[in-house]
Amino acid sequence: MVDPVSARLLARHPQKIDLSLDRMRTLCAVLGNPQDRLPPVVHVAGTNGKGSTIAFLRAMAEAAGLRVHVYTSPHLVRFNERIRLAGQLIEDDRLSAILDRIEAIKGVEATVFESTTAAAFVAMADVPADLAIIEVGLGGSLDATNVIDRPLLSLITPIDLDHAEFLGTEIAGIAGEKAGILKAGARGVIARQSEEAMAVIEASAARATSPLTVMGVDFDAWAEHGGMAFQDQEQFFDLPSPGLFGPHQIDNAGLAVAAALELDLPVEAIAKGVGAARWPARMQRLTAGPYGAAARSADAELWLDGGHNPHAARALAETLARRQAAAPRPLALIVGMLANKDSGGFFEALKDSHAHVFTVAFEGAAADPEALAAVARGHGLGAQAAESVEAALERALRLGAGRIVICGSLYMAGEVLGASEETWPV
Repeated sequence: MVDPVSARLLARHPQKIDLSLDRMRTLCAVLGNPQDRLPPVVHVAGTNGKGSTIAFLRAMAEAAGLRVHVYTSPHLVRFNERIRLAGQLIEDDRLSAILDRIEAIKGVEATVFESTTAAAFVAMADVPADLAIIEVGLGGSLDATNVIDRPLLSLITPIDLDHAEFLGTEIAGIAGEKAGILKAGARGVIARQSEEAMAVIEASAARATSPLTVMGVDFDAWAEHGGMAFQDQEQFFDLPSPGLFGPHQIDNAGLAVAAALELDLPVEAIAKGVGAARWPARMQRLTAGPYGAAARSADAELWLDGGHNPHAARALAETLARRQAAAPRPLALIVGMLANKDSGGFFEALKDSHAHVFTVAFEGAAADPEALAAVARGHGLGAQAAESVEAALERALRLGAGRIVICGSLYMAGEVLGASEETWPV
C-alpha cells in the first residue's frame, strides 16, 4: 500500500528519473538555496552499503552527543523515514507545509525525487543540527543531491553494477558517476573497490583536488575475537561486533569509523555506535507479526534482506554460507524483484547456496514470478512461483525449511515490514 505522502508526490510530480541538475538548481534557488544553509554535510554515494554505512555513522555521531540530520531513500513503510531531523523522523505537518511550498512554485516540473530532496534540504536548513548525512539517490554527478557544492566529507561505498538503464554496464562509467560527488578540499573516504573503479575515483579526485583516504590502503577493518578491529596509519582499535548482521557489515562499519575519525568523534562514541547501529531490511531477523509468528511456531529462522543486485546477492550468499556452516539448516529463499533488475546475476551469486527458491510478486513493477522462477532454475536452483509472501512462507515451512530469507527488493521488504508489525527503529 502506498502511504499518503508518496501518493501525493506521485500524483503531482513526474515519476520519471531524469538525471540533471538544472531543474534542481532552479528549484533550490526559488526556495532560497537551502542546500547552502545546511550544517556540515557528509555526502554518501555508492552501489551498495550506503544505508548501512550511514546508520553506523549516525549512531556514532549521536553517541558523541551530536544532533544529526539524515536523508536516505527509498523508504520502507512511511515516506517520513527518508528525512530525519536532529534524530527524529520529520513530522507530517512540517512535511506537508514544505511540500505545499514546493508545489506552489510555477515553471519547474520537478520529479518526485527532486521534490523530495528539496523538501529535505528545506527542513534540514530550518532545524538546528551539528551534522547532515545525505545519501545520493542514483549515480552521483547528476543526482539531485549533488547541488551540495561544499560537503565536509564525501563517502563512496563499494561500486558495482546496478541501474544499468541509467548508469550503463561498465564499472568505469558507473565509478565516474559516483565520483562526481568529490569536491575541492573535501576529503573523500573510499570503501574497498575493484582496481577499475579505484582508478576512476583517483583520477576524478585529482581533477577535483579532493584528498582521499582509502580502505585497504590508508585504513582497514576486519573481524577479530568475536568483534571488529580497525587500524589506520596512526592507531588500532578493538571494537564491538557491528550491530548489523553479516560479514560485509565489517567493511561498512570500517568505512563509517574512518569517517568518524575525520569528524574527530571520540573513540568511546565510535565503539558505542558500531554496536548500536540499526538499519531495517539488511539481514534483519523477523520475530513479530504473522510472518515471524509462523516461523517461530515451526522453530525456523526468518530473515529479511533488501539487497537487489548481484553485488548484494554475493554479500547475502557469504552471510548465509557462514551461518549454514556454523548451524546447518534446510534453506529457502523467498524472492521478489523489480522487473528491471539483473535477476540472472542475483541468482548466479546464490547458486551454491542449495536453497529452494519461491518467487513472488509485490505491488509495483515487479518481475513475473513464473519468469523469475525460470531464471532461478536456469542457475541450478530449485524454484517455483508462489501467490504471495505468505503462501511462499507456508510452503517453505511445510517442506521443512529451518532458515528462510525474504529477499530481492527493498520495495517488497517494505511491504513485509508493514505487515509484520516489527518494532520500527526511530
